[in-house]
Amino acid sequence: MTDAATDPRLSPQVLVVDDDPGMRMALETSFLRHGWRVETAAGAGEAAARFRRRQHRLVVTDIRMPDGDGFALMRQVRSWEPRTAVILLTAFASVPDAVMAMKDGACDYLVKPVSFERLEQAAQQILHRAQASAEDVELVGHSPALLRAIGRARRVAASDADILIQAESGTGKELFARMIHRLSPRCERPFIALNCAAFPESLLESELFGFAKGAFTGAIAAKPGKFELAHGGTLLLDEVGEMPLALQPKLLRALQEREFDRLGDTRSIKVDIRVIATSNRPLEALVRAGEFRADLYYRLNVIPLTLPPLRERPEDIAELARHFANLYTAGGMSPRMAPEFLARLHQHSWPGNVRELANLMRRAAALCTGEIGIEVLEPSDLGVSVAATSSVEAFHAGVSLETMEKRLLQLTLDATAGNRSRARNARCEPAHGAQQDSRLRTAL
Repeated sequence: MTDAATDPRLSPQVLVVDDDPGMRMALETSFLRHGWRVETAAGAGEAAARFRRRQHRLVVTDIRMPDGDGFALMRQVRSWEPRTAVILLTAFASVPDAVMAMKDGACDYLVKPVSFERLEQAAQQILHRAQASAEDVELVGHSPALLRAIGRARRVAASDADILIQAESGTGKELFARMIHRLSPRCERPFIALNCAAFPESLLESELFGFAKGAFTGAIAAKPGKFELAHGGTLLLDEVGEMPLALQPKLLRALQEREFDRLGDTRSIKVDIRVIATSNRPLEALVRAGEFRADLYYRLNVIPLTLPPLRERPEDIAELARHFANLYTAGGMSPRMAPEFLARLHQHSWPGNVRELANLMRRAAALCTGEIGIEVLEPSDLGVSVAATSSVEAFHAGVSLETMEKRLLQLTLDATAGNRSRARNARCEPAHGAQQDSRLRTAL
């Protein structure tokens, strides 16, 4: 793992917000002493402006300020960057405020006078959790297919060229986009994501480009769009293939010129952004079907990336399953997985990819029944969604002999808990023949 204190791109950043100059200086000094890079703001308005210019990992803010309150600032900051952690400070502690703070997503709620030791401890815990979560999720697995995709993503991260990631749902397209942003020169600026499939056409345009005050009935104040919020950073257009045809020319112009118009505004706004688009459907096929503009496809497809579905990286299934079992087991006591449980995982076709496996392991960990401390995940914990199939059924038509052999090797190793001696003595299915039995023993 990269040392956050020595890498200038990953070094911790905190935004301190308080209308009391003495408190601001004390907090700034305390954070600087422990290696944090710090910015300060005297109120909610100044803090919002600073956050839009530079992404922060942590915001420490007073609740009561003359120009706004910490709750509203927290909601605003987290709408721009959900991964940013917020710690609220107050001189007027109350149980309802504490409850509201936790409900709204605050990581901590501290009462003034603040214990700097506790504040710094909370900040370090937040930073370590964020780093561990980001790196563990993205790097779980060592299959050649996954490592090739990661290597290509790392190579293109330094470029400002737009990227198109095409892969099936559940393969981790957004995680790869975030990894690219984190490794890019723009890592300290905002990462803004927009799901193009989540909005009807009438709302999607305003989400992309924003609107001016009075642009339509109810527009009582101007609202910046995702293009504007991503200035200096990265804009993720998730599931761009779902964008309505009528809106695609406006997106094409914004991408070509890096310039757009807010709805109801007369002036154009220029932005400096890097765009990453994703699609779970092949855009080239949508172009041929007349559902996606060819010029927009070529504009987005400057650097193409594809991610392997889980069925093409069977070597990672057991490792991912253990990762999610550790992640979702309450009390920190991770259950063991019976060989039959792992064999069943390998026999499944995983149409929902890693997302399906994560959800399945969450359910299995919750339903695991065993004596405390010796829980073992059995095939019955998988439920009916992962049907029992024979090894032969798992290898469908069109799969190469090499792939079949690799899967059989992995199944045998998983069934023997990685014990190569036991795996060598395991008998292969008669249907595969003596020749393949000999090949598998030699490989093991």
